[in-house]
Amino acid sequence: MTLQLARRLKAVKPSATLSLNAKARALSAKGADVLSFAAGEPDFDTPEHIKDAAKAALDAGFTKYTATGGIPELKSAIVEKFKRENRLAFAPEQVIVSVGGKHALFNCFQALLSPGDEVVIFAPYWVSYPDMVRLADGEPVIIETSAADRWTPDPKELRRALSSRTRAVIFNSPSNPTGSVMPRKALEGLAEVLRHHDCLLISDDIYERLRYVNEPFVNVANLGPDLAARTLVVNGLSKAYSMTGWRLGYAAGPKELIAGMQTVQDQSTSNAASIVQKAAIAALSGPDEPVQKMVKAFHARRDRMVKGLNAIPGVSCLEPDGAFYCFPDVGQLIGKRYQGQPITGSVQLSEILIDDFLLAAVPGEPFGAEGFLRLSFATSDEKIDKGLGRLSDFVSKLQ
Repeated sequence: MTLQLARRLKAVKPSATLSLNAKARALSAKGADVLSFAAGEPDFDTPEHIKDAAKAALDAGFTKYTATGGIPELKSAIVEKFKRENRLAFAPEQVIVSVGGKHALFNCFQALLSPGDEVVIFAPYWVSYPDMVRLADGEPVIIETSAADRWTPDPKELRRALSSRTRAVIFNSPSNPTGSVMPRKALEGLAEVLRHHDCLLISDDIYERLRYVNEPFVNVANLGPDLAARTLVVNGLSKAYSMTGWRLGYAAGPKELIAGMQTVQDQSTSNAASIVQKAAIAALSGPDEPVQKMVKAFHARRDRMVKGLNAIPGVSCLEPDGAFYCFPDVGQLIGKRYQGQPITGSVQLSEILIDDFLLAAVPGEPFGAEGFLRLSFATSDEKIDKGLGRLSDFVSKLQ
């Protein structure tokens, strides 16, 4: 038998972040002193009250199947969260609980897209967006943005990208990988264009709580009832509550879409883990101090890393407004020679850093931004300083 995989897989690339993390872990397992700026997860422990809720659920024997879309108590907590923090009103039947925010997005595209349908994505983008669209037989349509504009999309470019085949537009603010937060005025300009085009709006708010600006958080659904009615808001517990391994996300939006997403989930994973759902209630309804403490620490680390990056010749970095990534421009290093060989791009640069300097930094190319690196500051001050020292050492060896 000759095994043939589905043709759709040929257009899908392995996740650059997961691949680099795996390589860093493999080197560390061999005893190498790897410094990883690659991980997309907080280095803080999950807050105690959340762990206690999971333990209580386990002790109470809450270990059976639940409804696919989530237990009623958790849906109620999510509805209340949207009302309290986002000024958005959803009914329980407009909410679905998934195995991580990524799972919610995947289910959305599977439920929404038919072959040839288009999804507009702003670059730089999270690496999984285009491939999740392709796995649903859709076509990603990329709109470029620039550091000079602080990664803010141009409404004119959005208008040109929209077509009769556009089924959705994705927003991600704060952004992975840039850390940029889209100002309300900029969002309003894009929303005005979208008011004249019938498509779904997807707001990926996974980094919502990790912001270092004083302006209130706003997403496209906050700009009017007409937009809220056709917006899918996606969020989760991974980033704000340091629960990456717990795998719980959620989404709220049009009732018909949520029902379609549940159909997909019925035939794939079924429910998110029962005890994790109980922990999620504690996360969304419990004390906020652990989140505030983490954000304060990230804020200081951001300042430290930005200052250190901008002190390295040939490297420049905008100050991110949210998330826990710096996205420095290393374009001036491309084309220079290392050990006699020219550096051809960010992927090769990243490979040199991990192989020769034991520094894991994700290349910008898979995010749709050649000439950049993504560096996570979800690590200690000591490791930030040590890692920046290795990056500086690498730059000093270029010719």
